[in-house]
Amino acid sequence: KLAEAVRIRDLLGQNTEELRSVALGAERRVHPARGGWRPAAGRAGVLPTGRNIHALDPYRMPSIAAMDRGAKAAEAILEAHRQANDGQWPETVAVNLWGLDSIKTKGESVAIALHMIGARPVKEGTGRIARFELVPLSEMSGRPRVDVLCNMSGIFRDSFQNVVELLDDCFQRAAEADEPLDLNFIRKHALDMKAKGLANPAARLFSNPAGDYGSMVNERVGASNWEDGDELGNTWVSRNAFSYGRGGERGTARPEVLQELLKTTDRVVQEIDSVEYGLTDIQEYYANTGALKRAAQVARPGAKIGCSIVEAFSKDVRPRELEEVLRLEYRSKLLNPKWAEAMAAQGSGGAFEISQRMTAMVGWGATTDFREDWTWDQAAETYALDPDMAARLRKANPQAFGNVLRRMLEAAGRGMWNADAATLEKLQRMYAELDDELEGIQR
Repeated sequence: KLAEAVRIRDLLGQNTEELRSVALGAERRVHPARGGWRPAAGRAGVLPTGRNIHALDPYRMPSIAAMDRGAKAAEAILEAHRQANDGQWPETVAVNLWGLDSIKTKGESVAIALHMIGARPVKEGTGRIARFELVPLSEMSGRPRVDVLCNMSGIFRDSFQNVVELLDDCFQRAAEADEPLDLNFIRKHALDMKAKGLANPAARLFSNPAGDYGSMVNERVGASNWEDGDELGNTWVSRNAFSYGRGGERGTARPEVLQELLKTTDRVVQEIDSVEYGLTDIQEYYANTGALKRAAQVARPGAKIGCSIVEAFSKDVRPRELEEVLRLEYRSKLLNPKWAEAMAAQGSGGAFEISQRMTAMVGWGATTDFREDWTWDQAAETYALDPDMAARLRKANPQAFGNVLRRMLEAAGRGMWNADAATLEKLQRMYAELDDELEGIQR
C-alpha cells in the first residue's frame, strides 16, 4: 500500500501535463489519449491528468469485468427475491440503464439484464461484440429466463444505439425461442401480448420520446404539483412509453406493451455508481427509480414490488432493499450532525444542498411511501429548531432555508410526517416570517 501511495503521489505530481496538452492543442498537434475515470474510485491509472480522454468503446460494452460483476449481482438479486417470496422466481425485473452509470462501470447494468435473460456477448475477432446469444437452458441450472423491462435514460439511449439494437435483437430471439413457457418468461409474456393483438410484443427497451429527456416527476414534486403517488407513477409511464430497437423502432409509442410489462414486474433494479452521490442526494433517483416502482404498483394493485440497490463502487455485489439504503443514507448524510455542520460551513452552496435533499425526501415519500417520522423529526431538529443552525442557513441562503421549511410543512400536510402541534406551529411561524422578509414586508 505504501508503494501504491508513492506511485499515486508521483502521478499527481505530473498533472502539469495539462498546460502542455493545452499548448499542443493550440498548435493543432496530437496529444496522448486515455480512458477517463475517477481517481477517487480507485482508478489511479487515469493519472496524470491532461490527456485527451474518452469514456469507453461502446462496441465492447459490457466489458469482461462488467459481465462478471453483473452476473454475480443478478444472481444475488434473484436469490434475495426468492428468499423473500417463498422460492418464487420474479417474472419480470425492471432494470434501469443509465448512461453515466454505464460509462463508469463499463456496462454492469447491461450485464445484469443479460444475466437475467440468460444471454452472453459473442465477439468478433477484433474484440467487438457482434451479438448477445441466448445461453441454452441446459446451462442455466434449472432457472428460467427472467423477462426484463429496460428503462433507458436519454443519455444511454442516445450514446449506445449499438447496444440498444443488440439487446432488442436478443429479446426478439428470446421471445421466439421454442422453449417451455415456465422456463422462458419473455416468450410467455410476448405470446400473451400477441394474443391481445399488441404490435411488437417483444419490445423491452423504453425511454422518453426521441430527443427528449427526463420523467418530469421531479419537476412536479419540485413545484408541489401532484395529488398522490399514483399520479406520479402515471406521469413516469406517460414519459417512458416509447420503444427503441432495430430498424424503425426509434421512439415508437407503445404504452400498451409497457403496461403489460408493468403488470408482471416484481422487482426494480438500480445501480449506484458513485460513493459521493446516492439515492437521497439527487432528484433523478426518486424521479425514475421511485416513480418506476410506483408505476408497477399502480399496474399491480395490492402487489409488493421490491427494489434492489446495487453499489457499483463496492466490491460487494449483494443488493440491498431500497428502504434499507434510504435509512442508511439519511443517517449518514442529511441527519448526520457532522455532515450538517460541513454543509452549513459552506454558506449559500451548502444551504442549497440541504434544501435539495429535503425536496428529495418529499419525492421518496411521494413515489414509494417511505414515511418514517424519525427522518422528519430529526431533520426539523437539525435544520429548523436549532436556533444557531436556522440563523446560519437563513443568512446564507434565505430561499434555500425557505424551501427547507416548506418541505417540512408539506410533508406534514401530505401525511408523510406525524409532527406534533407545537412543532408545526413553530415551523409555520418561521416560514411566514421568512416569507414576509423575502417579500419586503415590515411587521
